[in-house]
Amino acid sequence: MLPTARLPRWYAIPVRVLLVTFIGTLIAFAVSLLLGIIGTVAVSALRHINPNMTVAYRDIALPAAVVAGSVIFVLVLAMEIHHYRQSKALAAIERVS
Repeated sequence: MLPTARLPRWYAIPVRVLLVTFIGTLIAFAVSLLLGIIGTVAVSALRHINPNMTVAYRDIALPAAVVAGSVIFVLVLAMEIHHYRQSKALAAIERVS
């Protein structure tokens, strides 16, 4: 006997979207901060000045993390809505047949 499909749960969508967005934003921030620190140290070594690490944080890592977080949020939300609609349609097809 075939297993019956259960109706999708819409209330789990915001939790998953926010969790994936948060983790993706943290990863993007960490990578861009590392690259910003490396770039700041390299430029300051070439110019023979003291490195200013606030530039790496404020001007490189933070804007990159905000942009990446926004893109991740929109894409994950679109994927979750698509998955919800697909699950709902499949459950309706299974009920009919």
